[in-house]
Amino acid sequence: MALPEVEFGITWGDRPTYMVDGKGFVLYRAARADAIDPATGEPMDDVIVIQVTDDAAKAAMVADDSPFFTIPHFDRTTAVLLRRRDLGQLGRDELEEVITEAWLKRAPKRLR
Repeated sequence: MALPEVEFGITWGDRPTYMVDGKGFVLYRAARADAIDPATGEPMDDVIVIQVTDDAAKAAMVADDSPFFTIPHFDRTTAVLLRRRDLGQLGRDELEEVITEAWLKRAPKRLR
């Protein structure tokens, strides 16, 4: 919320979303059958969608040993997924950088 003109609202029908200029850059995803917890076999109910700058950034984020991941539904998007339970695996600086980059992806030029 500290970034310029960030609003907290609803997108995708009922999903809590952080937005800038009416565009979501971090949102909470509903549990769906296309994101299954391998430990329980149940749909993940704690998935956060985060915009990234481009396909290369996405590939780098999901390729290493990080908590970021993707699923086929997001193959054609520049977004990564992160489970809320895994937020603690990221340092504050790393999380701040990821969120700032997501904001930059969606913010209009006048704000960047």
